[in-house]
Amino acid sequence: MRSADVIIVGGGPAGSSCAWRLRRLGVDCLILDKETFPRPKLCAGWITPEVVQDLELDTGDYPHRFLSFKKLLFHFRYGGLRPRTLQHSIRRYEFDDWLLRRCGAPVETHEVRSIRKDGDDYILDEQYRCRYLVGAGGTRCPVYRNLFRTASPRARKKQVVTLEQEFPYDYRDERCHLWFFDQGLPGYSWYVPKADGYINIGIGGFVTRLRQQGTDIKTHWDHLAQKLERKKLVQGHHWEPKGYSYYVRGKQPLCRIDNAFISGDAAGLATKDMAEGIGPAVRSGLLAAAAIAQGTPYDFSSIGRRSFEPRQLLLSALLPRPYRPGKQGKNTL
Repeated sequence: MRSADVIIVGGGPAGSSCAWRLRRLGVDCLILDKETFPRPKLCAGWITPEVVQDLELDTGDYPHRFLSFKKLLFHFRYGGLRPRTLQHSIRRYEFDDWLLRRCGAPVETHEVRSIRKDGDDYILDEQYRCRYLVGAGGTRCPVYRNLFRTASPRARKKQVVTLEQEFPYDYRDERCHLWFFDQGLPGYSWYVPKADGYINIGIGGFVTRLRQQGTDIKTHWDHLAQKLERKKLVQGHHWEPKGYSYYVRGKQPLCRIDNAFISGDAAGLATKDMAEGIGPAVRSGLLAAAAIAQGTPYDFSSIGRRSFEPRQLLLSALLPRPYRPGKQGKNTL
């Protein structure tokens, strides 16, 4: 039976960040993931300056696609905002693999199914033993499913469903566009360029509100595809979107039971306004490592609930907006 002081289930940003911090603190750890990296990952791939800081990431030395935006374009039915805020885009296919390699922890490809206690230890599938267990396996994390689901059920009203596609494309507009509440969508859609000719197109909305409206995310996707064609942002593309769901931040979840922890999407930490999950995943992974190695409290009070504070957006609305005449003298976007 393979043994380690800490076993981390999930090699994404939460799991690799946890392992990175644990190894720097001299703690033996092992990562298990059902996928072999690099692996495709549905995600807009938006990272904040806080992520760069938390990971001590030197953007000049990062070897893969990295594109920065000095402002974002928020579109609403009757106008828009252009918050001046430094944000970045990456490809998760590259970023997650780089983080996993950088952490230096051993990684084994294994899909965890069963977890049981044996004294102070945890036994996984009768093949792995550990003293501490970290669930960083996303929304369907087996650590959450086996140990936390009954004690800390998720709120259905916090569930978000998405459709998206990432593909190589010779885009002409290098800006990041976000459309909010378009056609009654309880969420937003996005156009996120990546460096060196990739782009991510996606849409997300709250599941319960979509059902109350009697519509679905696919209908809104079709509207988005038509908009992109009409605005000449993406033309002549054969769409093959794929979907997934996750949970945005609610009340403080139960995040530790004995020596078992959950982090990232397993704990439902995506921000309330933008449903951005990479930053909360990274921060929660680092906090789990500190709790294990240094005995610090494990809670999410230092993880922001929002990506943008309302005051920040209000100030951006007061900034002059350049006039870009299009047909009939209106802004084309």
